[in-house]
Amino acid sequence: MIHGESYKAIIKEVSKMAIWEENMAERVFIFELLKDKNDPKAVPSPVGFSVRQLKLHVFKAKAALLATGGATLLLRPRSTAQAAGSTWYAMFTSGRGYYMGRKGGATRTQFEPWFIPFR
Repeated sequence: MIHGESYKAIIKEVSKMAIWEENMAERVFIFELLKDKNDPKAVPSPVGFSVRQLKLHVFKAKAALLATGGATLLLRPRSTAQAAGSTWYAMFTSGRGYYMGRKGGATRTQFEPWFIPFR
């Protein structure tokens, strides 16, 4: 059985075997999506910088998957005093991925808030 943090290392090794390592970019903070003015239906090119090296990355691809954190602060919790800064309502999931996808013209699916009654 695979648990928690050990899962990340396994996925990383399998990913390295599946694609060439020179095509792999880790720890890149994507901050902008560049659209092609001549082809509005083209996939936007993500632009980002490496958080470990002084390097700027501009990607070009036939398809893209934007998988970022949610926007936990979009809806207020029932008890704001208890939830502030907790794991369920983390301050760093600001919804930037939703904005970037919308700006890039992406189709969004499963964009409904979760209802978890036992919290």
